Amino acid sequence: MKQLRIRTLAGLLVVAAVLSWAGARLWDAFGTLPAVPLFAPIVLAAIAAVLLATALAFRSRLRAQRERRPEAKGVDPLVAARALVFGQASALVAALVAGMYGGVAVFLLGYLEVPARADQALYAGASLVAGVGVIAAGLYLERVCKLPEDGDDDTPGTAPTA
Repeated sequence: MKQLRIRTLAGLLVVAAVLSWAGARLWDAFGTLPAVPLFAPIVLAAIAAVLLATALAFRSRLRAQRERRPEAKGVDPLVAARALVFGQASALVAALVAGMYGGVAVFLLGYLEVPARADQALYAGASLVAGVGVIAAGLYLERVCKLPEDGDDDTPGTAPTA
């Protein structure tokens, strides 16, 4: 499984933000911009908390397993693989969602004198921050679940020396 690149996630976020900003301008020109849900940052923060809790639990269990503690509970490789996929998928989707809310927040910054739009800008900004938190937690979970590098110094294709 390939490791996510921060550059890729940042690119997705920026492209989604630009498209969302342009879409918000267009939508506002032809009608009323849909409201940003109050629960958007709350749900994103909850997902980030779940990812972080999973990463911290795996980290402590893997550390105990590496130190060969007698009470250590190992991590099932299938569970770790599923958690890794969940973290990567969450980071990718959060990059798109955070970019979308970031673009809307930038658009709404021009209308802060209207109280309803100021609230919407606050919700969109909080969703952007929570989305970045999901990205960070997903990358951390990916780092925790990464297999250790092979310890031998032999180059591929050569026989080991005695």
